[in-house]
Amino acid sequence: MTAASTVDVDAVGRALADVVDPELDRPITELGFVARCEVDGDRVEVDLRLPTYFCAPNFAYLMVSDAHDALIALPGVGSAAVRLLDHFASEEINAGVAAGEGFDAAFPGLSAGELDELRAVFLRKAHAAEQERLAAGLLGAGRTHDELTSLTLGDIPDAHALRRHRRRLGFRDDDAAPLLLDDSGLPLTVDELPARLRIARTTRFGIEANKSWCQGLLHTRYPHS
Repeated sequence: MTAASTVDVDAVGRALADVVDPELDRPITELGFVARCEVDGDRVEVDLRLPTYFCAPNFAYLMVSDAHDALIALPGVGSAAVRLLDHFASEEINAGVAAGEGFDAAFPGLSAGELDELRAVFLRKAHAAEQERLAAGLLGAGRTHDELTSLTLGDIPDAHALRRHRRRLGFRDDDAAPLLLDDSGLPLTVDELPARLRIARTTRFGIEANKSWCQGLLHTRYPHS
């Protein structure tokens, strides 16, 4: 910090930790995507980096845009600048986010609409994968499928990530909400559950494998960071 700050630096860290890679369902801070974060007075500057030069521009745009929105919403922040480094579309992404134009304006003719549906698709995948993770633990502890369909969020202490997904999807996340929901937010039945969990397990393994792969690529690209 080079000037008297009006911004809670810890709040900046928490805000960035709430921004996730939509494909990996992990915070950009955990993944090592934050290369620099500085607070100067009421201005916050953040540089992001990704595992490869050719990471998908739509996912990159989402992360840069989400980080900017999270920072500018913080009390005391007068301006925020979030830049993507070392990416083939850095110039377009950075300019589009800074101008608040949206992905379509930044990449005219390349997208089939804004990114809301893409975000929703990956939120649903992350939600299903987190439900399966919790369900696998319960089944491993001796619970039955029938018992799982009667459980609520309040019955599970380790449901913080699932509640976060529920809020982002607009689903119930109170203690009385069913633990297991389908993609539309309706409770899963015992007949539906085995097949749903098998599919979600594959999704979860894919997310975890991609996370390890991307972190390996990031370390290879920035070995001294």
